[in-house]
Amino acid sequence: MTWEPRPSPVVTPENEPYWTGGLDGELRIQRCRDCDLVYVYPRAHCPDCLGDGVEWFVASGRGTVYSYTVAHQVAGWPEAELPLVNAYVELDEGPRLMTNLVDCDPADVAVGVSVEVRFEPSEDGAFAVPVFTPV
Repeated sequence: MTWEPRPSPVVTPENEPYWTGGLDGELRIQRCRDCDLVYVYPRAHCPDCLGDGVEWFVASGRGTVYSYTVAHQVAGWPEAELPLVNAYVELDEGPRLMTNLVDCDPADVAVGVSVEVRFEPSEDGAFAVPVFTPV
């Protein structure tokens, strides 16, 4: 199940590559050149060493379900698109990302299931929101 388009994100200079990457089919995340930490969500400074030597790179877009929950009621979410699977996905590169799992039966979701990214357009079409689907 999916709901398109997604609400438009609040875009800042620090997170713009993350939100626009999906328009090119790329999940862009950051790495600290000083301490090698790979992290999500975008920030101007490394959350570990606080250095400003951060760089963007294209992640594989693959990972596994670290944790999840199934919501059967969500205020403002189209009833036809429920239940909604909210999940933390652990990317192959290491960081965990909160997201939605789409195009899957919630009964088939489990911790450790392999997933891959796909992108859904934002309501204004200017960005693409990363979501994941089991593979």
